[in-house]
Amino acid sequence: MIVKNKQRKRPAVFLDRDGTICKEIGYLSRVEDIVLLPGSVEAIRKINQSGAAAVLISNQSGVARGFFPETVVQTINRALAETLAKEGVHLEGMYYCPHHPDGKPPYNIVCNCRKPAPGQIYRAMDELNLTLAGSVVIGDKWS
Repeated sequence: MIVKNKQRKRPAVFLDRDGTICKEIGYLSRVEDIVLLPGSVEAIRKINQSGAAAVLISNQSGVARGFFPETVVQTINRALAETLAKEGVHLEGMYYCPHHPDGKPPYNIVCNCRKPAPGQIYRAMDELNLTLAGSVVIGDKWS
């Protein structure tokens, strides 16, 4: 017997973190340095109200370069989620790639999760029951 998922798949707006939601400062590694860009909260609010999923996708090569561990990225993302919650908005998922081909082992790999490769998007689609139909990616760079 086949049981189909009855939950309807939704489109998503995939948002980059640094330079799109937060001010780009180069390797954000301290919670106190999180600065939301003007208009980012209202944009996320509109996404939330639209029924689409607001999903963060981000390359975090600072991990591969040895500038900070993955736990720092996770701490920053948690703090960002808390900051957004205080504004009454939310991201349904937060994904990042810690790799860079010129980084340090074990992160010095060519992977499918480093943007512009679609790995983070595919993972979010699977985990959050999303569809590419009607979805968009918004960022400040191609990668």
